[in-house]
Amino acid sequence: MIELFNQGGPFMWPILGLLVFALVLVLERIYTLTKSSLSTKKFVPQVNQALEEGGVKEAIKVCEETPGAVSEIFHAGLSRAKYGIDSVEKAISDAGTVEMAFLERGMVWLSMIIAVAPMLGFAGTVAGMVKAFQDIEAANNISPAVVAGGISQALLTTLFGLIVGIITQVFYNLFTSRVDKIVIDMEENTINLMDKLVEKID
Repeated sequence: MIELFNQGGPFMWPILGLLVFALVLVLERIYTLTKSSLSTKKFVPQVNQALEEGGVKEAIKVCEETPGAVSEIFHAGLSRAKYGIDSVEKAISDAGTVEMAFLERGMVWLSMIIAVAPMLGFAGTVAGMVKAFQDIEAANNISPAVVAGGISQALLTTLFGLIVGIITQVFYNLFTSRVDKIVIDMEENTINLMDKLVEKID
């Protein structure tokens, strides 16, 4: 593998750098999105119980003790409960926008890697073909032995760039699907919260 990497030429190094960067982002996204999903499942029943038994103040206390996107949104809404349901709805909407940005953090970099890695591979392909023609010119011979090095470099960089792009694309799609699911859960839970608050406020 190391030998093939070295045969790929200088363009293999920036592609490798993109791969490492992508893996760091993937691990961070896995941790963040998994944590958000688990906290939602545990948090919502707790805040609903607190709201029923202790009212808005007790529910706010539960929000303050629980990290996560949903708890931040609930806290924003519950904190505005005394100003009426319209104020609660606006606070939830504003907090939701902020938390959406948090959930999607790093996705733009993954998207960039998906585009740039294959392009670097194709750039390496062009460089390899240029080298092959230079070797032909220098040797004044078009035998396979003369052009093999340049063509090998061309194919290896393309292959490596495409592999990095494909791996990143798979994770990007998985994360997009996970974010969509979390957002749907957030919307459903905030609607239920507002229904309960309507009953409390009325």
